Amino acid sequence: MKTFAALALSVAVAAEKDAVKLYDPMAESQKVVIEMNLLGEKGDQPAGRIVAVNSPYGVVFYPQLNGLAPGVHGFHVHVNPDCGPTEKGLGMKAGGHWDPENTGTHSFPWADNGHKGDLPALYVAEDGTATQPVLAPKIKSIEELRNHSIMVHVGGDNHHDHPAALGGGGARMACGVIK
Repeated sequence: MKTFAALALSVAVAAEKDAVKLYDPMAESQKVVIEMNLLGEKGDQPAGRIVAVNSPYGVVFYPQLNGLAPGVHGFHVHVNPDCGPTEKGLGMKAGGHWDPENTGTHSFPWADNGHKGDLPALYVAEDGTATQPVLAPKIKSIEELRNHSIMVHVGGDNHHDHPAALGGGGARMACGVIK
């Protein structure tokens, strides 16, 4: 009887451990893997990747980034699939925030109006890593993301055009082309 109880207990413990395994977005059959780079005057440097997957609530971005400045940063899907610089600055070939309805308005990620590419802010830990998932309820499928870019900006985002345009975020810090 003791053997049976010990066996039952070990099966229960194993089942519990299995139930709390961390979710791995790379295990999804439908995903988009976005290689990210820190933008730099002397060339870009690898910063990790973001894995985008579908969910019933919108697309979820799973960042696995490193080397970023700690804090809260603006996070957006941009129009063009290009992270290159222009005379205006680093990452400017990405164009503006993705706005297929031409609203011209920066808004909350869950608002019905505004740029479709307006995402919740990205949190970067003190060690420069970003690993917290970001849900984009305006974006319903990973297929919509293709042929755009994703950008991490210096500084936060108030999701309004006032007092500063485009949420008041700063320069473009990291970028990845969504293929």
